[in-house]
Amino acid sequence: MKSEELRRLTASEPLTLEQEYVMQHSWREDADKCTFIVLDAEKWRAQPGTGEESCMAGDVNLFLTDLGDPSLGEIEVMIAEPSCRGQGLGTEAVLMMMSYGVTKLGVTKFEAKIGQGNEPSIRMFRKLHFEQVAVSSVFQEVTLRLTMSEPERQWLLEQTSHVAEKPYRAGASEAR
Repeated sequence: MKSEELRRLTASEPLTLEQEYVMQHSWREDADKCTFIVLDAEKWRAQPGTGEESCMAGDVNLFLTDLGDPSLGEIEVMIAEPSCRGQGLGTEAVLMMMSYGVTKLGVTKFEAKIGQGNEPSIRMFRKLHFEQVAVSSVFQEVTLRLTMSEPERQWLLEQTSHVAEKPYRAGASEAR
């Protein structure tokens, strides 16, 4: 990740190419991580035959890192492409990942750790019913949490009722 702004917003450190490959391998193989790649649908539809890589806008991740509580997932989103920010892609991606977490993985509690200066992300998670539960001055981040009560679960499923899970086939960019 070369963008200084993205590293600041996501509290990320610069990695070497080898470190990036190691991280990508762990994301694919580890059972405690789930990633959805966010594509720019406008670009995807406007340019038939365009590969997925050139339509990538960002990603959304869910970490199942608390062995003592498998119902807790830490969620994060990054819309890396500046032209795609502020269009609701982050909100839609988080809602889809939360729906997947609830319906497929049994997640009932979500946490988001966000840099204190990342006001757009904090506002987005608050709009999605997350509440602030902690502030770390050491890491300069806030922790927001959402516990899925039955009304919250129903609200989430209503927000994502238009979403259909489809199998992924590598190289199947013609199947839109």
